[in-house]
Amino acid sequence: MRRWQKILFALIVLTLLSQLPFAYRRRRLADLRETIQQLAAQRNSSAFDPVFREYKGVVHVHSFLGGHSNGTLQEIVGAAKSNHLDFVVITEHTERDINTAAMTLQGIHDGVMFLNGNEVSVNNAGRVLLIPGLQSQSDASLTLEALAQQVRAKQGVSIVAYPQEFAGWNSNAFDGVEVYNLYTNARQINRVSMFFEGLWAYSSYPDLLFANFYKRPDENLRLWDQAQTRGQRLTALAGVDAHANVGLTFKGIGLQLDPYERSFQLVRVHLLIPQGEGLTAETVLKAVRDGHCFIGFDLFSDTTGFRFTGSSGSETKLQGDELLLKGEARLNVSVPLQSRIILLKNGTRIRDEKGKMNAEFVVTEPGNYRCEIYLPQLPHPVREEPWIISNPIYVR
Repeated sequence: MRRWQKILFALIVLTLLSQLPFAYRRRRLADLRETIQQLAAQRNSSAFDPVFREYKGVVHVHSFLGGHSNGTLQEIVGAAKSNHLDFVVITEHTERDINTAAMTLQGIHDGVMFLNGNEVSVNNAGRVLLIPGLQSQSDASLTLEALAQQVRAKQGVSIVAYPQEFAGWNSNAFDGVEVYNLYTNARQINRVSMFFEGLWAYSSYPDLLFANFYKRPDENLRLWDQAQTRGQRLTALAGVDAHANVGLTFKGIGLQLDPYERSFQLVRVHLLIPQGEGLTAETVLKAVRDGHCFIGFDLFSDTTGFRFTGSSGSETKLQGDELLLKGEARLNVSVPLQSRIILLKNGTRIRDEKGKMNAEFVVTEPGNYRCEIYLPQLPHPVREEPWIISNPIYVR
């Protein structure tokens, strides 16, 4: 064999060997798909809840109106409809000469409730999501407190976006924290690795590629827990931060990597609204403000039916509520699949129950109690990441 042939052979062998990890990951995604299908058949259909009705939707969506996006309003409506969402919160970037919040989707469109808002960069603080949005684009120069006061006057909410970059934690001007952000998580992707993973798996498992980079937002959860321990009542939310602007184009042929339809599959916010009140902009904002909601990574299995309640004496409360401690309190968790249920107090893990669909925890001390739910049935690595993140019950 000639030298150039040996070199060519060696290069071919090395190329094949370099692709073995990606072939393995594709096989792992196939196993994940099969497991997700099996879990769908095992779900326990929850009984009718006489107190609350559950609605699912997505928060933190952008269109072409605020720049940084190529997505149209029609695409957003179609994606929400195809994902059977109940609501979508749009937070357009601000523009100097137009009121993007006023121009974007609001009200009912094709059976989906849309709320209009803005993502605003606040001087010396960071970015916040304002729902509803600004009355005037000149308001973007106001302080965090002034913006929050304006939003609260309209019974709206102010949500900290990108907590790790936020510098206004000493303020009580906001109502919640975006503890998980899909875009921020995706920025951690090794682009070279993802390129080859896409070559192997994109055509068959475009949605499940998310599983290769999904990570528990440790630092954001720590910042949120820390703020709550200081006495702030902050609702945890997840944002898809959907822009529909990631793709490849070659000689007129385009490949969209983050269409709205796919982004809306991955992580959702589930709201609990009292029966009889219905789904309106007002009830959505109130549920967010009250913390009557949870984060569900629905790609891995539908989280509908999760409940986290607490009782003490004759009083029963929902996540987001304050519960007066009368000797002891009983915290009850119910999930639609056998799960690993972790209870945290002030951000510290205190109980860990495996293989449960229902769990009761007796607590005798005040604290902020929340839970995280995991699905050990899923293949590595997603079985080590949360499936559900609740809001706290504040035991006082």
